[in-house]
Amino acid sequence: MDSRSARKHQGILDAATTVFLDKGYSGTSMDDIARLAAVSKQTVYKHFADKEKLFAEVVLATTDRIDAMVDLVADVPAEADALEENLTRLARRFLATLTQPQVLQLRRLIIANADAFPELGAAWYEQGFERVLATLAATFRRLTDQGVLGAGDPMLAAHHFAGLLLWIPVNQAMFHGGARHTDAELDHYAAAGVRAFLAAYR
Repeated sequence: MDSRSARKHQGILDAATTVFLDKGYSGTSMDDIARLAAVSKQTVYKHFADKEKLFAEVVLATTDRIDAMVDLVADVPAEADALEENLTRLARRFLATLTQPQVLQLRRLIIANADAFPELGAAWYEQGFERVLATLAATFRRLTDQGVLGAGDPMLAAHHFAGLLLWIPVNQAMFHGGARHTDAELDHYAAAGVRAFLAAYR
């Protein structure tokens, strides 16, 4: 793909992301996407065979953004005296990433279409959030081996950690149609979640 074609491809992908998030899968037409991308409908079909394939690429393209979160999760230092501080810093970044408006919108879009595209939903979960959880479990296993943490089941501990942080803001966003939290509330959820986690696993 030459640079001009690559720019068009990305432009169509960006336009499709905007329209899918705004109108949902069933409410989106290839005409809508072509109009926003400022290309012909034939050009859209030249890059993407059909709406389903375009939707799949929109969804899976977002898993690339998880790479930075995976790196962050893998990098918790094994300092017993600073464990709460280090986990709280991680928790706050974790919350900031996973409660971004577009991430929440995409999550809602994928859940809404999970019956129609179960394999796509599973792929997004496995390549994205599950990868973060697996890295978090490996980090908790390392910290346990080093005597800093007491996680007998590191994967379950990773789920507990994520659940303590995300349950309130993500559920509020899912049921209210958008983010409801403030930055101060995210700070509170991070600090309180880590305290509860360490009460069980320190």
